[in-house]
Amino acid sequence: MGPVSRWAVNRPWQAVITWVVLLLIIVGFAGTHAGSYSDSFKLPNTDSTTAENLLSERFGSETNNASAQVLFSLGNELINEPALEAQIKSLTQEIENVGSVASVQSPYTAASPKAAVEAGLVSEDFTIGKLNIEFNVPDTEVPAADGETILDDVKALESENLEIGAAGTVIATADGQAPDTEIVGIIAAIIIMLIMFGSVVAAGLPLVTALLGLTAGISALTLLANTVGMASFAPTLAAMIGLGVGFDYSLFLLNRYRQAIRDGLEPKPAALVAVSTAGRAIVFAAVTVIIALSGLFVLGLSFLNGLAVGAGITVICVMITAVTLLPAMLSLLGERVFAWKLPWGRKPVDAVRGRRFARYAELVERRRWIFGGVALFLVAIMAIPALSMREGFTDASSSSPQDTQYIAYNLTAEGFGVGANGPFIVVAELPNDSSIPAVEALSKAIGNTPGVAFASPVAAGSPAVSKDGKAALITVIPTTGPQSEQTTELLRTLRDTTIPEATANNGIRAYVGGATAVAEDFSTVLSEKLPAFLLIVVGLGFVVLMVLFRSLLIPLTAAVTALMSFSAALGVSVFVFQWGNLDFLFGVYGSGPILPFLPVMLFAILFGLSMDYQVFLVSRMQEEWNKHGDNRRAVRVGLGGSGLVVVAAALIMFSVFMSF
Repeated sequence: MGPVSRWAVNRPWQAVITWVVLLLIIVGFAGTHAGSYSDSFKLPNTDSTTAENLLSERFGSETNNASAQVLFSLGNELINEPALEAQIKSLTQEIENVGSVASVQSPYTAASPKAAVEAGLVSEDFTIGKLNIEFNVPDTEVPAADGETILDDVKALESENLEIGAAGTVIATADGQAPDTEIVGIIAAIIIMLIMFGSVVAAGLPLVTALLGLTAGISALTLLANTVGMASFAPTLAAMIGLGVGFDYSLFLLNRYRQAIRDGLEPKPAALVAVSTAGRAIVFAAVTVIIALSGLFVLGLSFLNGLAVGAGITVICVMITAVTLLPAMLSLLGERVFAWKLPWGRKPVDAVRGRRFARYAELVERRRWIFGGVALFLVAIMAIPALSMREGFTDASSSSPQDTQYIAYNLTAEGFGVGANGPFIVVAELPNDSSIPAVEALSKAIGNTPGVAFASPVAAGSPAVSKDGKAALITVIPTTGPQSEQTTELLRTLRDTTIPEATANNGIRAYVGGATAVAEDFSTVLSEKLPAFLLIVVGLGFVVLMVLFRSLLIPLTAAVTALMSFSAALGVSVFVFQWGNLDFLFGVYGSGPILPFLPVMLFAILFGLSMDYQVFLVSRMQEEWNKHGDNRRAVRVGLGGSGLVVVAAALIMFSVFMSF
């Protein structure tokens, strides 16, 4: 990028016009040729995926359609109370009028009270009722407005006496529509840059370049969605990472430009120095982030591949913006970059002795063993909780007690058993029609397994048997909740012991699916491929830094410190989200497992960003060492010149991530 950056400095108007034209073209194409997103979390060659595919193949594609539930109760009163019945019947009619709703099952339309209990529409004590809502399209195709309409209708019935809640992916999507808070992160970034540069114009430049780069990146992502499968939250992840690194890259280049100006250079030569030093470091830093994200391809999961592509293309765009558009703007503005100074920005500060970070560098140098030991101790303490990490998908039990999904979860647990919030779906493939008795025996064996509260019976001609008689469906309700370790142990028992023993000599092949089964399969697949993922990401990152610094020790220390940072971050995640400490600060209530893909996503993002900061610091140190050959001076000047930038960049990254 060196020649392009120098062209941008020497021909700034050409660079700016070129950028504007290219941005308009890509945004225009994205507006007319936008791709679509698909939330597919299928895992190849796993029990849960086989069960899902078999269910769709034998019982019809409608089994993939969305569903939702509405739970309601008057406390200890029976649900046949006339006023309640009238309210729920009215609600049922409103839901049936929603366009994507195919049907609604209600306890008030059942043939008899006994039939309502058997259908799972009312608790055995008749104090908790349930509406089963079936949609005519899958979760991802239900219009957002339909989910919001149902949610609003349910919430409209909330009262002091009536406890009512709704559950299901459609409801979770509608209930999770948070207000756009990205502006909070942007405002925080502006404040940090105002404090650092003491100039309104200087603080505004990184904002402009980061937002323009992000716009180009998201537009490119939208176009790529035509050919690459991407999850619906890919743009959000890409925006979060792109905005963060966009601020960081511009901040680093602008800081180097300021140092060159203070060293006595004219604006254009100062911009050339900035792009030849900081610009080169930015390119390598972006490459390390892209390598870390590309490592997700090793895991072989399509939705992670889409996330990697989307975030990677956004990082490329913000990097190109930082090393082309920003240098052009620096060349055009000259010393006016630091116009509209704030009180603390009026006095120049010496880059070596005058800065607090330079004095801090001297202190670290004198007490390096103490600082190193304390840092290692703190990292080790923070990493300890990671040793007890338990993976799984979270559920509504971690929501706010006032949340409609939490209410539905509790009513389900109270009226139908906590395991009803996360049933297993056992799909049995039958060799012939005469296998029905063997499936009945399988259902009984599952029902007799410790930890199983209920296993649905199977009979010839029942809905549990496919029309062609080649598959049967058994719904299994555990005695424990979806997040419980006992539920995971039950899954392993069913797969490893109960089902193999019950199908040993009858030709039946049975597969266990359901949300808890999917979570366990995710954990298994990712844990098997994690070593290769870590090896490739760390190895390629090592090579990139070796090329940049022409050293073996620097990339080695960078890799080690990145792994230490990852361990500490994972430990803190377990401490907060799994152990439930300080969870209220993050809007989470209660404890729960760590999402199966969080560790790999955390490592991919954290490794890339930590390498960024290593590059920012060490490249400045190397620049000084090349001038004087004094290692101590290089460390002192490097930390004094870039230490504040790294802290500011980290604070900006934190603010941006938290705003999402």
